[in-house]
Amino acid sequence: MRTATLERETRETKIRLTLNLEGRGKGDIETGCGFLDHMLELFAAHGRFDITLRCEGDIRVDDHHTVEDVGIVLGQALGKALGEKRGITRYGSFTLPMDEVLMVCAVDLSGRSALRMQVDIPSEKVGTFDTELVKEFMLALSRQAEMNLHFVMLAGGNSHHVIEAMFKSLGRALRQAVSLDPNMGDQIPSTKGML
Repeated sequence: MRTATLERETRETKIRLTLNLEGRGKGDIETGCGFLDHMLELFAAHGRFDITLRCEGDIRVDDHHTVEDVGIVLGQALGKALGEKRGITRYGSFTLPMDEVLMVCAVDLSGRSALRMQVDIPSEKVGTFDTELVKEFMLALSRQAEMNLHFVMLAGGNSHHVIEAMFKSLGRALRQAVSLDPNMGDQIPSTKGML
């Protein structure tokens, strides 16, 4: 079983997260930020990952620290669950329609961090959620998981739909990338011999 359980405590957040890459898409998530909970539940469902997450954050200030730190811990858990990455497919991509939005997500579990977002989120807020925090989450996730993460929005519209399409397509692309390739055996998918 490729799983990881991590805890992280700072003056700003206290987080406990368990990730199972061989899951059924079950998200048991409480961060104090309802919109983030919803997006992570979608990510878990579409990635077929089981995620249990509890976060106590300084949301009386705003959601920034909670969103960023959850991205950090999720990225670390992904890296820990993958270990040496033996036998994985490594690459994944998915084009996802979400009503009027069409979103492409591509990932490479390369051992190198990069984030590129060609995405226009039209409004500054969805409910009380600051939409600029989506980039903070994705940046933290890509850095800690040491992966290339690309989003290209081919068509857009409603801000909620744009962000939802990002999280769903990320789940689908990562599901491909972490899947075990029967042709790889226990090989590491790199000519360098390590990722």
